[in-house]
Amino acid sequence: MTDERGRSHQPMTDTTPSPSLRIILGGIAALAIVGPIVAVRNAPAIAPPAVAEVKRPQRIVAPNEVPEVEPVEYQSLAPQDARAFNATVPFARGPNPAARPFRFAGDDAAKTRATDCLAAAAWYEAGDDPVGQKAVVQVVLNRLRHPAFPKTVCGVVFQGQERRTGCQFTFTCDGAMTRPPAAPAWDRARKVATAALNGAVYRKVGYATHYHTDWVVPYWSASLDKIAEVNTHLFFRWTGWWGTPPAFRRAVSGDEPVIAKLAPLSSVHGGIAGALAAADAPVAAAVPFTGTIPEPLVEAPDTYHVVLAGIAPEMFRAMADTACGPRERCKFMGWTDRRQLPTTVLPTPAQMAAMSFSYLRNTAEGFDRALWNCAQYPRPDAKQCMKRQVMPAATPTPPALVPTRGVAELDGVRRRADPAPVATPTVP
Repeated sequence: MTDERGRSHQPMTDTTPSPSLRIILGGIAALAIVGPIVAVRNAPAIAPPAVAEVKRPQRIVAPNEVPEVEPVEYQSLAPQDARAFNATVPFARGPNPAARPFRFAGDDAAKTRATDCLAAAAWYEAGDDPVGQKAVVQVVLNRLRHPAFPKTVCGVVFQGQERRTGCQFTFTCDGAMTRPPAAPAWDRARKVATAALNGAVYRKVGYATHYHTDWVVPYWSASLDKIAEVNTHLFFRWTGWWGTPPAFRRAVSGDEPVIAKLAPLSSVHGGIAGALAAADAPVAAAVPFTGTIPEPLVEAPDTYHVVLAGIAPEMFRAMADTACGPRERCKFMGWTDRRQLPTTVLPTPAQMAAMSFSYLRNTAEGFDRALWNCAQYPRPDAKQCMKRQVMPAATPTPPALVPTRGVAELDGVRRRADPAPVATPTVP
């Protein structure tokens, strides 16, 4: 079509939507509004970290029962899930007293061995961080004075080192020690260890006996009291009486073992002919005994007479430690021959000679000694051997004097000649 001016144009059409189209457009608009609301309200729940397998709190162990030291096993969680779970665990309420100062009482050689064991724990567990190292070292010393753990510094640090799972400090069994620290870093770790063995205390972790990094969840963590956080490490103590200061009064040993794994780092843990072959035996002997402990004598409550048949000699000391517990005075004597077991408080000389093991403790006098019968159980150190009890020989009964006259001569026996007759004096 053209208008009066000759311009062409299209005819006008009706653009009003039909009723059916209006219904469709309205439905789309409604879905655009209602759909997101429905989706939000019915969205699937985001599952929390999988912590169902984490060990739940157990009963509080009574003071007369030493708590069990569990192996270090971890819940299978991604690091971010582990951090989320750890953040939900509250810190324990109440006081968190600082540990008492500890001062090493062994000789110089033993103290050097203890220093290097403690420095190894500090460096491998906390790296070259002095604050983290002090916290780790404090946990080691807390364990040292607790009856659930070995009673030497090296025994505590290297407990369970022979197992890939079960070692208490993972660096002792996971191959980490093949990467030694640089000399300056090692010196710094030794200074932290030396200060702690001379009485320095890291107060923040109190009497903590356990710790872990915040990106893992050990199975034991939910059954202990969470008491401190140092950098990325969380620190725990046992619940109940076993986490209080009186539980940390066990007498410790100053006889530190040689640790073969420390030989590349420490001269006092290597270089002695034959010592490394027997280095780990004292550590095994320091592990707490988990079997049945007999009752002390009724008439002497600090004395034990025990049958040791069927028990490995390396466990004799651990058995004695567990039986004596925190007592300041204790006497533990054992026999492998049941027939030699005394029926009175004081063994007879024959029973003393047959004794297989003895442990004597008198804390007030600084006496703490375990001895083996080395004729039965040879030991790498002669100082661990009992002095042999020599039974006095019976005094022979002299033969009765009999007249010799008229008795036949015995071949090979010299007989004193008859005395000459004595002249009888005459009276003048």
